[in-house]
Amino acid sequence: MSIFLCFLLLLPLSIIFLKKLLPSKGKLPPGPKGLPIIGNLHQLGRFLHKSLHKISQKYGPVMLLHFGVVPVIIVSSKEGAEEVLKTHDLETCSRPKTVGSGLFTYNFKDIGFAPYGENWREMRKIAVLELFSPKKLKSFRYIREEESEFLVKRVSSSARETPTSSVNLRKVIFTFAASIICRLAFGQNFCDFVDMETVEELVLESESNLGSLAFADFLPAGWIIDRISGQHSTVNKAFAKLTNFFELVIDDHLKSGKIQDHSDIISVMLDMINKPTKVGSYKVTDDHLKGVMSDVFLAGVNAGSITMIWTMTELSRHPRVMKKLQEEIRATLGPNKEKITEEDLEKVEYLKLVIEEAFRLHPPAPLLLPRLTMSDIKIQGYNIPKNTMIQVNTYTIGRDPKTWTEPNEFIPERFVDNPIEYKGQHFELLPFGAGRRICPGMATGITIVELGLLNLLYFFDWSLPNGMTTKDIDMEEDGAFVIAKKISLELVPTLHRW
Repeated sequence: MSIFLCFLLLLPLSIIFLKKLLPSKGKLPPGPKGLPIIGNLHQLGRFLHKSLHKISQKYGPVMLLHFGVVPVIIVSSKEGAEEVLKTHDLETCSRPKTVGSGLFTYNFKDIGFAPYGENWREMRKIAVLELFSPKKLKSFRYIREEESEFLVKRVSSSARETPTSSVNLRKVIFTFAASIICRLAFGQNFCDFVDMETVEELVLESESNLGSLAFADFLPAGWIIDRISGQHSTVNKAFAKLTNFFELVIDDHLKSGKIQDHSDIISVMLDMINKPTKVGSYKVTDDHLKGVMSDVFLAGVNAGSITMIWTMTELSRHPRVMKKLQEEIRATLGPNKEKITEEDLEKVEYLKLVIEEAFRLHPPAPLLLPRLTMSDIKIQGYNIPKNTMIQVNTYTIGRDPKTWTEPNEFIPERFVDNPIEYKGQHFELLPFGAGRRICPGMATGITIVELGLLNLLYFFDWSLPNGMTTKDIDMEEDGAFVIAKKISLELVPTLHRW
């Protein structure tokens, strides 16, 4: 049976579902007309955030599209985002269920994708207490500083052995971020289980499939098309690889006599699984453990490394900013430091502005994880019915000319004496989201980003490979859920001479 015939068979069902999913309730947001069955899917390109950005230029900051038969509200302004994430935070803090998110979170036993309810509250509480609390953040400082030293040693070795050769910063930075996250959350460096390239491939493949659109998500009986197209097989193979990795890590924790340098979230949750006592009204299971591992591993590793890469890319494209930043860092911290510590992070104000500007132009997830309304609400005067999916486009918000002067230019100075910051209280800048569903690992993530960049910028001078100019730096994007730089950033490091 061809996909075309599947569409014809699904047409009557689609019309019925569409009427049920979005009953007529007053003034709905504007939006482009869709086609039968597929809705507006044909108007969405390779990068969803850019397609929605373009459509919003015509239809406004709050618009209604149909992904197949599923109505989706797209919010593309700070005012609309504030209403969704603050004013109506409680009414919109659930999540829609999709094939990919259900699979990679072990049937929504996680934090990020779990619908609002007891499971989400309890899992978030465990993760915050055991991994993301201020006390835990402080206690894990030695791990971050140790891995920072390893980062400097790796780059130094390359700079000494081949002084004019470039290094692949994506691989160097990925290793740094992955090593920290795996030591914090899993109790050991990932290199104890598999090599770095395998882990990188695992993260990228898992996130690609997690963020991919399945026909089953948007069409009644769409699972038939997923099987014919091979989508079902591809997603399940990626999920099996991730599960095998997690089971290796868990099995290692179960070995008798295993000595760890700190109590990690796996050990804590294994204790909960083995105890007869319950958390809330349900018992913690293996799937809860793997769901939390999936969140921490995929989001924690990739988001931080992506931000560092985009920041180094923009600095390489803007030598003035690079020069100003390195001069301030070195003048503030002084010459010939043997190592960078986390106390140094509070002294380098311009670095924080540079990172904020990178967040504005390159949010790791340009579309916040979708929310699902739990009751009828109004957004910017439009009626939004219960059980409607809402997507906040932080890519568009970060480039809104009403908020930002020269919105497409990399100008960190725009944040000087500017109260806007990334912590969820200012809706012009939302790299971590806001409200009840704000990323619980925000403090850990930003510390890793700042520490990694500070080490790279204090100890090394950076230049483009021979023959390259700033105009040659490729800015093409790649990814589905999180958006990375497609072409690896290659730069030549030179140990700074005082």
